[in-house]
Amino acid sequence: MSTMGTLPAALGPVTELVGRELEAAMLRERLRDPLVRLVTVTGRAGVGKSRLALEVVREIGAEFRRVEVLDAGAPGTLSALSAPPAPPALSALPALSAPPARDGQQEPGRVLLLLDGCDHEARPGAAGALEALAGDPRVVVLATAVEPLGVYGELLLPLNPLPVPGPVGGPAGGDAAAADPHELQQVASVELFVRRARAADPAFALTPENAGAVAEICTLLDGLPLAVELAARRMRLLPAHLLPVRLRDRTTVLSGGPANAPERHRSLAALAQWSCRGLDAPARALLGRLSVYEPGFGLSAARLSAEPAVDTLMDRGLLVVVGEERGELRLAVSEPVRSAARDALAEADGEDAARDAHAERYRTLVGSARAGLRGTGQDRLLRELAAEGANVTAALRRLRERGDAGAAATMALGCRLPWLVQGRLREGLEWCDELDGEGGPALPDAVRARLADMSGVFALALGDPQEAVRRHRHALALGKGVGDRRQNALVSAHLGAALLEAGDPPGARAVLVTALSALEAMGVTGGAAGAAVSLAGVLRAEGDRRRAQELLDRAVEVLRRSRDGRGLAHALRKEAALALDGDEPARADRALREGLQLFGAVGERTELPGLLEEFSLLLMRTAPAQRPRTVRLLAAADTLRAATGAAVPDEWRSAAERARTDLGARMDWTDFALAWAEGVRMTASEAVAEALSAPAPARRPSSGPAPEDQSLTPRQVQVALLVSEGMTNRQIAARLDISEWTVVNHVRQVMRRLGCSSRVQVAGAVGRWA
Repeated sequence: MSTMGTLPAALGPVTELVGRELEAAMLRERLRDPLVRLVTVTGRAGVGKSRLALEVVREIGAEFRRVEVLDAGAPGTLSALSAPPAPPALSALPALSAPPARDGQQEPGRVLLLLDGCDHEARPGAAGALEALAGDPRVVVLATAVEPLGVYGELLLPLNPLPVPGPVGGPAGGDAAAADPHELQQVASVELFVRRARAADPAFALTPENAGAVAEICTLLDGLPLAVELAARRMRLLPAHLLPVRLRDRTTVLSGGPANAPERHRSLAALAQWSCRGLDAPARALLGRLSVYEPGFGLSAARLSAEPAVDTLMDRGLLVVVGEERGELRLAVSEPVRSAARDALAEADGEDAARDAHAERYRTLVGSARAGLRGTGQDRLLRELAAEGANVTAALRRLRERGDAGAAATMALGCRLPWLVQGRLREGLEWCDELDGEGGPALPDAVRARLADMSGVFALALGDPQEAVRRHRHALALGKGVGDRRQNALVSAHLGAALLEAGDPPGARAVLVTALSALEAMGVTGGAAGAAVSLAGVLRAEGDRRRAQELLDRAVEVLRRSRDGRGLAHALRKEAALALDGDEPARADRALREGLQLFGAVGERTELPGLLEEFSLLLMRTAPAQRPRTVRLLAAADTLRAATGAAVPDEWRSAAERARTDLGARMDWTDFALAWAEGVRMTASEAVAEALSAPAPARRPSSGPAPEDQSLTPRQVQVALLVSEGMTNRQIAARLDISEWTVVNHVRQVMRRLGCSSRVQVAGAVGRWA
């Protein structure tokens, strides 16, 4: 039986810890260690240091002879502790009853001292008092502080804010409201919000309708427990969907903490003010300058590498690490300090200057990256710009607000490839339209033509080729008077790609042949390669596989030399389609795998879903045993595409739906549902890794997979469906706008892959699909 001590009334009432199971276990283990003398729980204000310490002391305090809870900031506390010489320091503690007996003998036992709030003015005194107590081996000290006390032998337990919900659909973002409320409530910050909201309003419940708003609230508040609790109290006054609107600009509006709580815990404005107390002038100035940065900025982007005040702000928890990208820390000014610092800037008339400096910094960043985005270093630049995406957008907003339409348009044009890669398609389209509309006559026709062309690229990526054609033609009309042959040729190449997707191969061929010739004559190798890839698509649609392959081979060689990874991956998708037309699954597999690796390197979002689907359909054909993996990849592709807002072409939608139906019929329903749920949760990088870990197809197995396990290409599915309707080859050719000879080849492939010897059998096989 262990000795039992008396717990002091200063521990207060029992409080509920949420999401702190691991930290509590670690703290209990350290305090029970006989070799440990001092543990300091560190973390920013409002993170719950005192609550964690008090609850752990409540749990294990009876294992100590005595427990004392002292407020380091209270007058006389520290002087009473440090006044006696080191050996008898224990006598400075208030006397308690004699220790209980154990086996008929008196044991000295250990004393646990909780010294709470060793911050600001109390920090030096706390360090001195702890050094005085160090001479008595019976004393174990648990301290709470914003930053380490710097005492020899100090063990630290950093306490971070609670985890916040991640975006649905991976890093590209998504609608958090689409999240399952049950799954969302497993996130600690959401669980805390729900519990405190129910305490304020017993009728509150997390539902599909308010889940998105609750997730946004917890994210805006950085998962800081005090802030989350203050926000949850508002549920008795406001519906959940209105609170994020109030918090987006300033989180310091939150107040209403308990009357018996310390002043700094009654409002986020007071908490921010207390957190910044004692900062020197350089640290305050840096904090104000960084408050205009969106969370997730890098040291180099903010030019912080040589700032000595950075360490000061990080030690105090005012500047926090929110991630890492290729070895560089991603930082943020913590809330509510960021809101308070921006308020202070505005009051001092310094916010405009700080935002202008911020905008200039990111305008320079985007401008300097443009030259390298099509060659060596593309993957590094694209990932850096993705990491700085929120700040790039904030800089664009500032340029637009101050009426600098030219600078804003130039910066937006530099974001074309980064936004495509990040899947920010709708946003990119809206920026093009807003800048062209607001700039109007103030923008030169050359700039307006490039904005119109860029908007066409986004419209095509969103799955609206007709709108893309309209925008590219508008760009050509604007560009005629400018006389920029190079730009007009690039626009023509983009127009040709849109015409092909819009179902006009002859029109696409005419435009692309001219554009390719012009770009090659001018030495625009990257643009010529892109035009060649699009023209190869036209030739493939017309059944001329040989010439299509020749064009693709030339384009791939150019793109490899220039190190344009994203452009190369796009070309490899076309090469895989050609290989499948020629019944070369191994070659298609190699092309798709290399494309996946390249997309993974640059963080691609827009084209990745399509590539994942193409790989999934090939996997169904070559590796039937990989059905669960195929389901996961199809689910990941579906979710990632939804995050971009892009529509899927009809032929691919039917192919994907047929694949899902087939997989669902061949798998146990529970296994299918589990695999689908796993795929939905995958990030883009996880989906790429999942695909690349699939086994490569055998070269030519003597006994191939059963005919029903062999998938058709999307075009072959179309042909098979039309054959089942009784159409002749000539009628099918007219319907699909391809040559009759191409239809003959497709029919032969369909019959061979389905194990059919006649068109009647093909119709029967198609009938079984339903």
